[in-house]
Amino acid sequence: MALGHHRFEWLYVTAFVSPESGETFWYLSNGVSKAFFEELLALFAREAGAGNERFIILVIDGAGWHSEPGLAVPDGLRLVYLPRYSPQLQPAECLWSVLDEPIANKYFETIEQLDAVLAERCRTLETSPDLFKGRTNFHWWPKTHRPN
Repeated sequence: MALGHHRFEWLYVTAFVSPESGETFWYLSNGVSKAFFEELLALFAREAGAGNERFIILVIDGAGWHSEPGLAVPDGLRLVYLPRYSPQLQPAECLWSVLDEPIANKYFETIEQLDAVLAERCRTLETSPDLFKGRTNFHWWPKTHRPN
């Protein structure tokens, strides 16, 4: 009996969430790499309005494609890396169960069908910041300080 090789297609979801406000940004892609992550950071910075008027600190895990050195980080963004094996500290980890609801235990004939369902779910969730505020604004998370 010959063993067959399965060919899988992958769909990646990247999300950024503000713990305090629940504001989310969702992105779908068919791969990950450092070059892709640089482009994604630039897109996120533009869409979130990062820069002189809005400084954003991203708390991220140590995945290879998230790491420096040589990673171009746009003005207005600063990356802070979590300690190893600490996903419970990452606010975005709370997003996945909500994202997965329309696809759990479902079969999709094509990656395009899955993409369409996830894209629609992301669009819906972007308009629901209150859903994430309570899930991500941990009691120990630093609060925004706005000078008077």
